[in-house]
Amino acid sequence: MKNKIYLGVWRFMLPVSESALHKHVPEDGDGQAASPALAFMTADHQRVRNFVVRELPGAAAPLSPELIGSRLELPVERVVGLLDDLEKHMTFLFRNAQGAVEWAYPVTVARTPHKVTFSSGEKLFAA
Repeated sequence: MKNKIYLGVWRFMLPVSESALHKHVPEDGDGQAASPALAFMTADHQRVRNFVVRELPGAAAPLSPELIGSRLELPVERVVGLLDDLEKHMTFLFRNAQGAVEWAYPVTVARTPHKVTFSSGEKLFAA
């Protein structure tokens, strides 16, 4: 699921073509989405966010900073700081009382009324 955008429709996640995406998302000169709201994100912010979105469906449980750090080869203190930033911007993720990532838009391991099934067969709730 690397570099793919999916659109949730009812119980299904449908891939969005790159050409359709580029018609609706303005870009800067480097081909990156140009948004002032995302200007705070470094490459490490993006790595952490992409990791939790990719791994939550398979884990089916909150992801701890220690797990994230070990898998991405980042110090736990750095991961906690990155998670703080991502959560502070109220855009990408939410952590439970233990500090583990419980949801990263668009997926969550918390029970919600919104259920999704991936083409791989994984079932999860949507944020």
